[in-house]
Amino acid sequence: MRDNLVYLDYNATTPIDPRVAEAIMPFLTDEFGNPSSTHAYGVASRAALLRARSQVADLVNAANDAIVFVGSGSEADALAIRGAVLAAKQKGRERPHVVTQVTEHPAVLAACQELEELHGVTVTYLPVDSCGSVNPSDVAAAISPDTVLVTIMHSNNEIGTIQPIAEIAAIAHAHGALMHTDAAQSIGKIPVNVKVLGVDLLTIVGHKMYAPKGIAALYVRPGITLRPIIGGGGQEFGLRAGTENVAFAVALGEAAELAGKAIRAGEQKRLTELRDRLASLLQSSLPGLVHINGHPTDRLPNTLNVRIDGVPALRLLPSLHTVAASAGSACHAGTDEPSAVLTAIGLTPVDALCAIRLSIGRWTTEQEIDRAAFDITNAAKVMLS
Repeated sequence: MRDNLVYLDYNATTPIDPRVAEAIMPFLTDEFGNPSSTHAYGVASRAALLRARSQVADLVNAANDAIVFVGSGSEADALAIRGAVLAAKQKGRERPHVVTQVTEHPAVLAACQELEELHGVTVTYLPVDSCGSVNPSDVAAAISPDTVLVTIMHSNNEIGTIQPIAEIAAIAHAHGALMHTDAAQSIGKIPVNVKVLGVDLLTIVGHKMYAPKGIAALYVRPGITLRPIIGGGGQEFGLRAGTENVAFAVALGEAAELAGKAIRAGEQKRLTELRDRLASLLQSSLPGLVHINGHPTDRLPNTLNVRIDGVPALRLLPSLHTVAASAGSACHAGTDEPSAVLTAIGLTPVDALCAIRLSIGRWTTEQEIDRAAFDITNAAKVMLS
């Protein structure tokens, strides 16, 4: 990490943990075999792939063969959503219906919109309340006899709100629908257990948990049928063709094991304390001007989305030469349009444009929190003067 810059954008991407980088190296050099090969090189790669699958499965309490390695969270979401719906169409569901919500990640929304435009699928986009929460009763009311899938993210990448996934999954199953959740932001920060949640499909992303970009996984409950979006060979249980990226799968496995250890060691409490310290410092330094967006309690321990009255984020952030943060989601960086998530929770466009997302992580220290709060406060005061 750069000594002169406080990194508070862990929700956009995490640094690669040095232990993860070390685990990768043999599979970028000597252990280069194709895991489908039967000779010694292939056997070594196949064993590494199996171990990585087991490590990811252990983190979410899944069976090893329920983990499918893919190239990104967007691909995992597409495989879950398109795969489930198109499989249902193949089984005779002429006009499948999907239930989602308006503050989903763009990857989920894009998959749903493609199904609407190209495959005649009906999608219901549920509203959220002022905290960004979906009401389970709205899910129940939206489900119809044609509903084949409910897809609601586990936690929001911008405001950190955690959804009542177990309750929603129970509703979906009571109506014969499958349940998918994108847990990219939750994995590694809070315990995520597929059996407790009761989900059928769950997205896991490497670069949100100290592995490289370009590796992710989809949990697929045994017995679920998906239509692959990449055809070819029979890799990944026939759900994702292409020779496996063994090195990056190893990285995801190592990152998953480290994440489990960190959670058990109290990382969630440490992150919460740092997040709350940052909020308190900003609110005390700018009295009456700092407002927290998102749920007050059901929120990721590392995520602080705040708006500072009268201080547009796209003017504030470039002036913070010592703090790396973002305005809303990194997927929308560089735009002066208000965040769709923030307007969905009821913020005016003016207020939404004054919001910044501060997300902390494994290497954030108390000293960095104090320094960031000091620098953000001073920059805001200059803009307000």
